[in-house]
Amino acid sequence: MNSYVSAISYYLPEIILDNSEISVQHPEWSIDKISSKTGIYSRHISGNNEFCSDMAISAAERLFHDCAINREEIDFLLLCTQSPDYFLPTTACIIQDKLGLSKNIGALDFNLGCSGFVYGLGLSKGLIETGQAKNVLLITAETYSKFINDDDKSNKTIFGDAAAATLISSSKKGVSGKIGNFTYGTDGSKHACLIVKNGGMKHRSLDGINIFDENQGFISNDNNLYMDGKEIFNFTAFEVPILIANILKKYQLNLEDIDLFVFHQANEFMLQTIRKRIGIPSEKFYIYLKESGNTVSSTIPIALNNAIKDGKIKDGMKVLIAGFGVGLSMGSTILEF
Repeated sequence: MNSYVSAISYYLPEIILDNSEISVQHPEWSIDKISSKTGIYSRHISGNNEFCSDMAISAAERLFHDCAINREEIDFLLLCTQSPDYFLPTTACIIQDKLGLSKNIGALDFNLGCSGFVYGLGLSKGLIETGQAKNVLLITAETYSKFINDDDKSNKTIFGDAAAATLISSSKKGVSGKIGNFTYGTDGSKHACLIVKNGGMKHRSLDGINIFDENQGFISNDNNLYMDGKEIFNFTAFEVPILIANILKKYQLNLEDIDLFVFHQANEFMLQTIRKRIGIPSEKFYIYLKESGNTVSSTIPIALNNAIKDGKIKDGMKVLIAGFGVGLSMGSTILEF
């Protein structure tokens, strides 16, 4: 039995934070400097009373409406998020109820970031190909902006909020991508390179304070998102090319055999660095983050959705996807359309 990415929709919050607003608060960062460093011109920010479940539901409702999907056919719900509504219960259970899905389905959250969509496809493939489900609704939803300190100009320029809903089915429907084999990678020794330290059971108290450097400005607050940009860049630049080499080897394919590469949309500088190190031609490398930014686990489905709309993905094509980041974790597979 095969499994297919059958349909994708996504939701972006109404509030838009563009580079001009960031530049006003941080004059040392001009509009052009921000866009040239990141490739991002604006990003969407969840409202004060808008949370993971709200965005997930909006993305799923769009999927059902735009792709004419019968919600009664969903028999498993997977939610990838690192910003759940509650510690417990699982947010997927709340979404099941609010979407009016059958009570005879499985529903669970899994905590993963930038590689989450790829891991979600792996979980969905396992459910379908072992006969546990026929139609899996995979939702990725993050409100990272709620983790970001207002003085943190670096993370503020990169991350945006979003949710994406993807239908993974046991049968091919329209422009569908058959999910292939996977390669994964994990380096937990660098888990502190991208972290929200306070708030969990180990560091329950939100007693962090802003730490500043005379030259660099804001450094960190343990209540908020911290990213060691240098370490994350090194991990990505050196480990992702190995990941891609491994997935191609598993398939016994060469770079030339892949029609399009869609990677986690971290930022344009990082993406172009990886592209050049791997040797991917620019015309085969799809980038979509100018108006949405780094939406964590939703970047790949958002990019895939727009690549299909743009005619960059057609029947008969092989599309290699790769996610990498927080954990540190990474994963890759090939979709055959």
